[in-house]
Amino acid sequence: MLNYDVLIVGAGGGGLMAALEASKAKDVKVGVVTKVYPTRSHTGAAQGGINAALANVDPSDSPEVHTFDTVKGSDYLGDQDAIEFMCTEAPKRIYELEHLGVPFSRLPDGRIAQRPFGGAGFPRTCYAADKTGHVILHTLYEQCLKNNVDFLNEWFVKELLVDNGEAKGVVAIDIRSGEVHVIKAKAIIFATGGYARVYWVRNSNAIGSTGDGVALCYRAGIPIKDMEFVQFHPTGLRSTGILVTEGARGEGGYLINNKGERFMERYAPNKMELAPRDLVSRAIETEILEGRGWGEGMMAYVHLDLRHLGAQKIKERLPQIRMLAIDFEGVDPIEEPIPVRPTAHYSMGGIHVEDYESSMTPVKGVYAVGECACVSVHGANRLGGNSLLDIVVFGKPAGAHAVEYARNKPEDNSYDYKAEEERARREVEELLKKEGTENINNIRMEMAQTMWDKVGIFREEKPMKEAIEKIKELKERYKNLAVGDSGKLFNTALINYLELGYLLDLAEVIAITAEMRKESRGAHARRDYPERDDENFLKHSLAYYTEDGPKIEYSEVRITKYQPQERKY
Repeated sequence: MLNYDVLIVGAGGGGLMAALEASKAKDVKVGVVTKVYPTRSHTGAAQGGINAALANVDPSDSPEVHTFDTVKGSDYLGDQDAIEFMCTEAPKRIYELEHLGVPFSRLPDGRIAQRPFGGAGFPRTCYAADKTGHVILHTLYEQCLKNNVDFLNEWFVKELLVDNGEAKGVVAIDIRSGEVHVIKAKAIIFATGGYARVYWVRNSNAIGSTGDGVALCYRAGIPIKDMEFVQFHPTGLRSTGILVTEGARGEGGYLINNKGERFMERYAPNKMELAPRDLVSRAIETEILEGRGWGEGMMAYVHLDLRHLGAQKIKERLPQIRMLAIDFEGVDPIEEPIPVRPTAHYSMGGIHVEDYESSMTPVKGVYAVGECACVSVHGANRLGGNSLLDIVVFGKPAGAHAVEYARNKPEDNSYDYKAEEERARREVEELLKKEGTENINNIRMEMAQTMWDKVGIFREEKPMKEAIEKIKELKERYKNLAVGDSGKLFNTALINYLELGYLLDLAEVIAITAEMRKESRGAHARRDYPERDDENFLKHSLAYYTEDGPKIEYSEVRITKYQPQERKY
């Protein structure tokens, strides 16, 4: 039976940063289990940059200003002590990444280049052209290999094992062989990414961003927090929803409607295209709904115009965006505007983290970092450039604290790991034999269309209640779904089946918590409650798993310096 002191689930930037830090302790055995090869993790799709108040472009910037911008961007739902910690640590983590080998773009004097991003008071987004996540991911993976971190690639974690409020290990399937294993671990760090694939129809996420870690922890009794807050990035490609980085607007791109207007002047006259993402996404959808876009239905769009930037700037700073526009839309942004529309992008909610300095959850020995976690530093709306920052700032101490926890945790010989492994194997064998009449694609697409139409960018009570009932219906139909492939080797049908179960659980929580939050805040915009309600809803939602559906409670937002005020951009 596999046995680790520290086990990291997920090999994106957060998981690798935690693994790298943990691997510095030579007396502790560190392993990483990941359902995809590490450099295929979704961190590689993060394009625009990573925030830190280096003040390389404007000397007036500081961690204090970064903190305020993040608190304001979160619509005051972010916990201010955690935000201050992140923004204060940011410059140190950037220089650490630089020393590890991340090839940041440079200013003429050799310092790290920084570009403007939405909701920021100064240009503070460090970048490597438009491939920032890609180079961070590869650099961290190389460093983990150097430190002899043990990787279990293409293993799917099916279950978190908890006993008496403590982590015991996980149940995982080796996708290549189909064998089911229990992996013992004293400390477990979840870094499995977000759940935006709930909105399957228009999505910027990797196909594997199915909320696995969030759902596993939820089912194991750990509350999940602020699940109603899902970010819709303003600029996804019209046809696919593939991300067009905010860096394109940071470099000076314009959003244009069918009347030739830079319409953001109506919605955010000071920040224009660089207002926070929730505001820009609603502005684009409003333009489309009021007839000032192009196209119809899911294929409606506005234009992102980069032509005035010039060929050289586009080729040097936005090469990947140009390639994506040409490949997926048949448009060269040097010559023509790019057709764009909001796309489901980021999960502000996630696994409830009790202690931001360690990333520990309410279960001893279980940690969560990155998009699967809710610390909460993003609150109701994440600022662009803060997600890559989140994973490196919180991944590092999570690795260190997990090592200390594992060192002080004696071996537990009372827990029957063998019985758990035999039970898990029987369950998977029964799944593979199971018969059913439902079609997985039908359930998945009905879920996604329901969530997009009824719990999307604009929300109202009646459609959300309809969505809740529809998700319950789909969960019942899921019980009549067969895997459809009884083989063991590379059974992707089994993985798809399990992932859909996770997504349905999370979709239900999103819809219920969204319907219960009777206000508009950040990415949660209700037509029937258009104002923010600090008196009743300046609080985090917490969803607890029960057999009858989620039980919802609330907890206070931690306010240290900045009292809530109206957001104006």
